[in-house]
Amino acid sequence: MRKFLLAAGVALAMIAAPITSFAQVGVGISITLAPPPLPVYEQPPVPDQNYIWTPGYWAYGDEGYFWVPGTWVQAPQIGFLWTPAYWGFVDGVYAFHSGYWGPHIGFYGGINYGYGYGGSGYQGGRWDHGQFAYNRTVNNITNTTIIKNVYNERVENITTNRVSFNGGNGGVRAQPTAEERQFAAAPHLQPTSVQMQHQQQAASNRNQWASVNHGAPSIAATPRPGVMTGPGVIRAKAAEAPEAQHGAPNEAARPQPAAPRPQAAEHQPAQAMERQPAAPRPQAVEHQPAQAMERQPAAPRPPEHQAAPPRPQGAEHQPSAAQHPQEPPHQAEQRPAEAHPVEAHKGGEAHDDDKKPPQ
Repeated sequence: MRKFLLAAGVALAMIAAPITSFAQVGVGISITLAPPPLPVYEQPPVPDQNYIWTPGYWAYGDEGYFWVPGTWVQAPQIGFLWTPAYWGFVDGVYAFHSGYWGPHIGFYGGINYGYGYGGSGYQGGRWDHGQFAYNRTVNNITNTTIIKNVYNERVENITTNRVSFNGGNGGVRAQPTAEERQFAAAPHLQPTSVQMQHQQQAASNRNQWASVNHGAPSIAATPRPGVMTGPGVIRAKAAEAPEAQHGAPNEAARPQPAAPRPQAAEHQPAQAMERQPAAPRPQAVEHQPAQAMERQPAAPRPPEHQAAPPRPQGAEHQPSAAQHPQEPPHQAEQRPAEAHPVEAHKGGEAHDDDKKPPQ
């Protein structure tokens, strides 16, 4: 009888031990700072049969919170499932509730860890005749030669808010059901030794500390416990939301199509020809008396051409003007209407036709 009571006491101690020892949180230790949001990361492929996904979590140490990578762990017993750890806010402090192994999934704070752990229960797989079957819709399965026991089951999409704790200001508002309370009270196993070593390795890596990685640990997930380097080790993604990375480039690109618009004004030759020759006009007034009459239709300037009608003689009797088509047509547009024909021929040829009386 005494031996039975002693064995029962040891069993009860084993059940209660994970709640305080796994994350180095025990009686008398209070944490008033909330854990950081859950990092965003991809799940490594399933390494072998009967390995169950255990999501990553924030643990607490001497220098604050540090990230324990999610990893694939071989179940310690056929038929056992993993209930993830979580932080809960109670009486003004954040307390850590360790994960555990058991035949049923218990309460884990309503935290959405993803990959089958949507906040309640587990939709990532189930035991089937001594073999673990994987739901392909939520697990990363690449080696179908080894992982053959698979099925496809639709999982309802739940918005991921990355909140890592239950209760308190900003925490998940979830309460355990009567069934989950029963599962938590039933006998279960504490984390395995490889899981404990996995956490210790994370604690010894400063890049895993939130004060260093600012919520984006360099090792967010691993293919097996304790494997912190090599293929299958996953780095956390940027903590920024996906909508904001794609929005910035779009906003930056919007002004680009508008840049060519001012260039469209350059395709209007009439306006360009009217405004560019402002400086050189006084230099060539006396050299091209007749071209202003030839270019009048291309330049809509009533003030400049109103005085031009008194010069019909020059337009008909100045053949030398046709000999100079290379000169800029706009250079003589400001020639006064009273210009003397005699001076116009001082720099050119003299013609007898100038002496003829007007017809």
